[in-house]
Amino acid sequence: MRPDPHSTPETTDTHAAPARPAQVGVIVIGYNDAAHVGDAVRSALAQGPAVAEVVAVDDCSTDGSADLLDRLAAGEPRLRVVRRAVNSGGCGSPRNDGIDAVTAPYVMFLDSDDVLPAGAVDALLAAATGARAEVAGGLCVRRELPSGHETPWQEPLYTAHTVLARPAERPRLVHDTLCVNKLYRTDFLREHGIRFPDGRFLYEDIVFTSRVLAAAPRMALVPDRVYVWHVRRSAEQLSLSLDRERIENWQARTEACALAYETLLNAGQKELARAARAKFLDHEVRMYARELGLRDADYQRAWWTHTKEYLARYDAADWELNPGAPGRVLARVVVEAPEPRDLPRLRELAARPARLLPPYARDAEGVPVWSADLPQVPLTPLLIRPTEILPIAVDGQLDVRARGTRVRLRLHELYGRMAEAGPVELDVEWVAREKRGKRGKRGKRENHEDTELTRGRTTVPLTRSGTGTGIGTGANADADAGSWTAEAPVDLGVLGAGTWDLRLTVHFADGARREITAHAMAGAGRLRRRAVPSLRHGVLLVQPYATHSGALAVRLASGVGGAVRVARRRLKRLLRR
Repeated sequence: MRPDPHSTPETTDTHAAPARPAQVGVIVIGYNDAAHVGDAVRSALAQGPAVAEVVAVDDCSTDGSADLLDRLAAGEPRLRVVRRAVNSGGCGSPRNDGIDAVTAPYVMFLDSDDVLPAGAVDALLAAATGARAEVAGGLCVRRELPSGHETPWQEPLYTAHTVLARPAERPRLVHDTLCVNKLYRTDFLREHGIRFPDGRFLYEDIVFTSRVLAAAPRMALVPDRVYVWHVRRSAEQLSLSLDRERIENWQARTEACALAYETLLNAGQKELARAARAKFLDHEVRMYARELGLRDADYQRAWWTHTKEYLARYDAADWELNPGAPGRVLARVVVEAPEPRDLPRLRELAARPARLLPPYARDAEGVPVWSADLPQVPLTPLLIRPTEILPIAVDGQLDVRARGTRVRLRLHELYGRMAEAGPVELDVEWVAREKRGKRGKRGKRENHEDTELTRGRTTVPLTRSGTGTGIGTGANADADAGSWTAEAPVDLGVLGAGTWDLRLTVHFADGARREITAHAMAGAGRLRRRAVPSLRHGVLLVQPYATHSGALAVRLASGVGGAVRVARRRLKRLLRR
C-alpha cells in the first residue's frame, strides 16, 4: 500500500502530554480492509499509555484482515481481536460487540480506514476526567485522498474548551452525528443501554448519537483535532455513507433521522428534537438536492415522492423556525410541487453558500414568491434576512484568451435588498482545492494564512447596470431589476497546475459583506477546454467547469506533459463507455 503522506505527524508526537493512566479502550471495526486496518490499529496504539486496550472487531472478512490483526496482536499485548462468525452488513453490530468486550473505563470508536491523530486520546481523556463528563468530543477533519485536502467537520462546536451540564445547552450538537470523534464513559453507555442499531442499518451514527444526547450526559468539548476521517471517492467500493446513487440510501437516511427525532422527543428533549428536524432541512435535504441533477428521472421522482411523504410529518413550529433558511425554501418547493421541477435552481440554492438564481417573481399582491407558477412558496423572510446571509447570486464566466484571461461577474438584484445595501466592490480570489495548511501540536493551526493556498487575489469595483429598482408589484416586477457587473484579471501562469475554486466577497456600502461563490455560466462554449501559451509553463490546458453545486472552478494542466496526461485520462473514459 502506498504510504499516506500525512501519516507521520499522526503517529509521532515529540511534544507529548504527560502520560495518563491506562483508562481508554479503542474499538476498531473493519470488513475486508486489509490495506488500511493495520494503520488504524497502529494509530490507536501510538496514542500511548492512556490506551489500555485496542479491541479490533473483524466483521467476517475474506481478504485476510483477521489474520493480519492476529499477527499484530501476537506482538502487542494491548490488542485483542474479536472475529464475528457472520458478516453483519453494517457498522452497528461490530461496534456493539466492541462495547461488550471492552474493559476500560472509557471507550472510543475508530473505523478501519481512518486514523487517530497524535494526542487525540490524551486531549479527550483530560477533558472528560477534568470536567467529570460522561462524554468528551473534539474536532474531526475529513481528509480527501489522495489529494490530502482537509475540511473540518462541525468546527463551530469545537472552537474552545467548553463544559456543558447537558446537551440542550447547545442544540447545534445534533449536527455532529459522528460517534468517532468522541470519548464515552463505558458505564454511561451500559447503564443507559446505549447501543447502535444492529445489522445492515445505514447511518447508525445518527441514531447512536441521538441516544447519547437523549440520556443528557455532562459533556466536555475541546478544540483539539481528535479524528481523521479518510474519504476515498475513487475507491472501487465506496463507503456506505458516500454511496448515495441509489434511492435506498436516501430512504435509509430519512429513517435514521426519523428515529433520532423520536428518540429525543420521547426522552423529553424537545429543543434538541426540534433542532434535529431543522438539521434535516439544512443538511440532509440540501446535500441530496445538490446531487439530484446527477441522477436519472426515476431516482428524481422517487426522491421527490419520498421527501414529500417525510416532510408531511413536520408541523407549523418546524416550518416557523428560521423560515428564510435555504433548506426550508427547498423543502417548501418539494412539498408544494407535485413532481420534480426547477432542479438547476434548487441545486444552486442548496449550495454552500446558497445562491438563489432569478427569476425573482412576486405574486399579484407584490409578495416575493418562488416563481410565478408556484406562488404558494413565499420568500418574504428574504426581505428582513441580514445581508450577510442572503442567498445572493453572482454569475461567473471565465473568458480564456491567449493575451489575457479575465473573469466576468454579474451580481443580481434580490427583491430590492441589493440596492438597499449598495454593493460597492468584490474581493476575487482563487483557492487551490488540494492545498491545505499544516497543524501543530494538538491540532492547532500553525499559520492561519497557510491553511489554504490562495492566489490571484484582487479587489474590483462593482458597476450598476440596468434601471430597475427591484421594487414593485406583479409577477414580473423584478425582471428588469438591474444588476452589478465587474471584471477581474486572472493570471493563469501564477495559479499553475491544479484545481482552483473561485471565491468572492461582496462589500456593501452599509458595511455588510457576504462571502459567496459564482454560478458557472454554461452554454455558448463558456466551459470549453482550451490550450493557451504561457511564459512560465510553455502551455496551459485550461478547463473552466461547474462543480456539483454549480459553482465556477477551473482545472489547469501545465506543460506538454500535463496536456498529455489530461488527454490520456479523457481517452480512458471514452474507452470505458
